Amino acid sequence: MEMVLALLVSGIVVLLVLLGLFVFGLRRRLIQRSGGTFDCSLRWNVPEDDPEPAGKGWVYGVARYSGDRIEWFRVFSYAPRPRRVLERDSIEVLERRTPQGEEELALLSDAIVLGCAHRGTRLELAMSEDALTGFLAWLEAAPPGQRVNVA
Repeated sequence: MEMVLALLVSGIVVLLVLLGLFVFGLRRRLIQRSGGTFDCSLRWNVPEDDPEPAGKGWVYGVARYSGDRIEWFRVFSYAPRPRRVLERDSIEVLERRTPQGEEELALLSDAIVLGCAHRGTRLELAMSEDALTGFLAWLEAAPPGQRVNVA
């Protein structure tokens, strides 16, 4: 009897793990369904006097273009809504750099770090060179009359 109970509990645990993985995959597929997505790590509320980043605070995610906004979703989350929303006319690009020190371990191997400000909050986005080219083109493609803040 104990053996049957142990097998039943083990089977339920395996089923729940598989269901969780399926939901992760389904969520990502739904986010990417409309197109215009790219892998993008985010570090929010970065101190201005951060001379050597320690690799802490980076969160891996997927960003999606949505009109004049970028919607950023955490990869390891079940939330259907974006964690952060960045409006094109509020993004100011401050710097561009390669990952330094421990950041190289925290980010994807081909990442470029873009230091930005958004509504008074300093943040950093890390993305591939191709994604960066698309992001900067999207920023500069603001409708006439909107200010563009690309350094």
